[in-house]
Amino acid sequence: MAIAFLFLLPRGDHGFFTVLREALLRETARRLVDRLVITHREVPAFDAGALAAELGRINPDDYDCVALIGVDSADLDKAIARLVASSLPVITLVSDSASDLRQSYIGIDNVIAGRTAGRLMRLTHCDRGGKVLPILGTMGVRDHRERLQGAAEVVTAAGSGLQILPPIEVQDRPEIMLGRLSDILQGDPDITGIYSIGGGNRGLIEFLDRIDGPRPVAVLHELTPHSRAALERGVIDAVIDQKPAEEISRAIDAMRAIADDLPVPDSRVVPTIYLADNLPDQNANGGWT
Repeated sequence: MAIAFLFLLPRGDHGFFTVLREALLRETARRLVDRLVITHREVPAFDAGALAAELGRINPDDYDCVALIGVDSADLDKAIARLVASSLPVITLVSDSASDLRQSYIGIDNVIAGRTAGRLMRLTHCDRGGKVLPILGTMGVRDHRERLQGAAEVVTAAGSGLQILPPIEVQDRPEIMLGRLSDILQGDPDITGIYSIGGGNRGLIEFLDRIDGPRPVAVLHELTPHSRAALERGVIDAVIDQKPAEEISRAIDAMRAIADDLPVPDSRVVPTIYLADNLPDQNANGGWT
C-alpha cells in the first residue's frame, strides 16, 4: 500500500521557491520505488489566509502527512490544529510556525544564518563605520524575523562601527525591491552594506549592476541562477544557501518516519556560504545552477 504525502508550496516567479519546487519534483520521481506518492499544491506566497483555506480543503483520509512553509497566523494555526486533531500530522520547512502543533521543523537555524550575515558584514567593513540596510519579504514570517534578529545582534555588538537601519519589506518581489532601493540609496548615499534576507534579489542585482563606482557590500540568501551569475560577475559578495534539495530530502525522510511511527531523523540543515571562489559545479545541485 502506497504512502501519500502532500506539500503546500508558494507559487510565483520566485528564485528560491522555484528551486524548491524543482527539487521536490526530482525527489518525487526518485522516491516512487519506496511506494511514496508525493503531490504538491501551490498557494500565494506569504498569504496565511490562502494557506489556511487550502488546509481546510484537505481530507485527512487522503494523506499520511502534510508539509508546508510556515506563516504566522491564528487562522493557520487553527487549520493545522484541525488536521492534527484528525490524526493527520503536519511538518514545517524553511520557516516554522505552530511549533506546539506541528510534528517537526525541517530547515536551517535562521537566527544563526542572520548572525552569519552580520559577521560577514563586520568582516568586510573591518569594524569601520557604515550603515547596513536589511531588506526582507515580510515581518509576517518567522525565518525573515529571525534572520533580522541574528544580523542585528552581531552588527550592533560592542566593537562594531556599523549601524543597522530599519528594515524595508518588499514581499520578495523584484520590482518592489528595485524601486525601494533606488529611492533609499539616493536619499542616503552613506549606506555601505545591504543584507537581503528574503527573495526578490533580481531587483537587488539589477540595482547593483547600475552602480558606476564603489557599491555597498551585498550579502543575500539562496544560490539561484541569478545570484550565482551575480557572484561570478562580482556584483554581490556572499550567498548563504540553505540547500533546498537537502531540505526536501530531509522533509520526506521525516514524513516517512512519522507515517511509520518511527523517531524523526535529524532535521537540521547547515547552510553553505558561497563566494565567487567556491561555487559548486554547474550540475552539483541537480542541474539548476
